Amino acid sequence: MNKILVIGPSWVGDMVLAQSLFKQLKTDKPDCEITVAAPAWTLPLLERMPEVTHAIALPFKHGDLALRERFKLGRELAKQGFTQAILLTNSLKSAILPWAAKIPIRTGFKGEMRYGLINDMRQLDKTVLKKTVERFVALGLQKNMKLPEQLPQPVLLTHREHAQALLAKFDIPQTQQPVLGLCPGAEYGEAKRWPAEYYAEVATHALNQGWQVWLFGSEKDKQVTTTIQHLTQQRCIDLAGSTKLGEAIDLMSLCHTVISNDSGLMHVAAALDKKLIAVYGSSDPKHTPPMHPQAVIEYLALECSPCFERICPLGHLNCLKQMLPERMIRHINFSPLAEETA
Repeated sequence: MNKILVIGPSWVGDMVLAQSLFKQLKTDKPDCEITVAAPAWTLPLLERMPEVTHAIALPFKHGDLALRERFKLGRELAKQGFTQAILLTNSLKSAILPWAAKIPIRTGFKGEMRYGLINDMRQLDKTVLKKTVERFVALGLQKNMKLPEQLPQPVLLTHREHAQALLAKFDIPQTQQPVLGLCPGAEYGEAKRWPAEYYAEVATHALNQGWQVWLFGSEKDKQVTTTIQHLTQQRCIDLAGSTKLGEAIDLMSLCHTVISNDSGLMHVAAALDKKLIAVYGSSDPKHTPPMHPQAVIEYLALECSPCFERICPLGHLNCLKQMLPERMIRHINFSPLAEETA
């Protein structure tokens, strides 16, 4: 049996995209077992991917080499008989664990002095593998094999009963009307965040049509969701900082439409088969687009874009400020309400 250990990424969006690799592995090797080792907070995502047999929460702090701990865990993993390791990260430290586990085939792109640690070294040609998801899937194929014409689409499983229970937990009124989910944060920086006042304008339009509006995000996004709440007279349901990742996923499954910056939650919405409007500022939609075929991408492609900066180097943030709320509103069919459900 093929027992594959995947060293997973640390970002929500990248972990969602990694499901395309897991699906491809299951297509090519239906009997394979896939174990994913990744930061503990990614486990709620992995639990919703039926392709993943086991998940291992890595105990290492971000940035720590932790050689002794990696060797110790590697020796424990050696007992499980993995036949291959696939590394979705390019750091030196991430290659230590599969080597210490004596996994015979260790696949990854050339990275930080990983010769010897990786024995199935791949050269990354960014002109050929332009998208993150393409790079992930390529590592699951034989060397120099072409990508399939259609990459597998991430699809997260959700728990309807759990989602309904969460409505009571967070005191969200039951409704037969549609729910608009807004994801106004982006941990990377303000150059990826559509202005809060624009989100508030779209939210107000939806609220005036009888919709509910739910604000998603982490504790770090609380400032922007608080601003949106203020501008909408506290009429939204602000979930930022209150939900765990798994809870946010299940609640988002109840949304009709989601508007999101280029963030991990954008990829979650796509994998939940939501009507998605994805907002791109300083980043490049050609590099990390949502995988849903019907996703709408809003991107102005200004002369200065994409700059990939956290803060606009020119100081004007035109790539986002010139993207007016009307552009989003026109993508949403706000009527007739009677035919819409959350």
